[in-house]
Amino acid sequence: MANEAGFWIRLGARIFDLIIIGIIIFLFIAIFSLNTQSRAVQSFEGPFSLLYYVLLPVIWTGYTLGKRALGIRIINEDDSDVSFIQMIIRDFLTPILYGITFGILAVVSAVMIGVRENKKAIHDIFAKTKVIYSK
Repeated sequence: MANEAGFWIRLGARIFDLIIIGIIIFLFIAIFSLNTQSRAVQSFEGPFSLLYYVLLPVIWTGYTLGKRALGIRIINEDDSDVSFIQMIIRDFLTPILYGITFGILAVVSAVMIGVRENKKAIHDIFAKTKVIYSK
């Protein structure tokens, strides 16, 4: 259990990913001269972020750009690569629970990463995943 990634490195990777997503959306809007007040443009941002967090780790063996940059990755509990279903549970269904509880479960998850020996958050438990340092 020595190589599980803790709270701060995971937060850093998430912030890095959010910056990358923001840059991609900004460039897309700038290149195509899109109206940021348009409902179509605004409704594109959420699904794009979801696809980034769900598909990229499946295609890229557990990495997002932020996780790759900071040397961590998401894997299955048995140390195999994550599946599409696991990523749907981890980054789509579980955040719905975070929203339903007005963020209380998100705070509980952050604390769990910080205090649990296996550093698993609620979304890791539900999806049967873990975040480790890359080798």
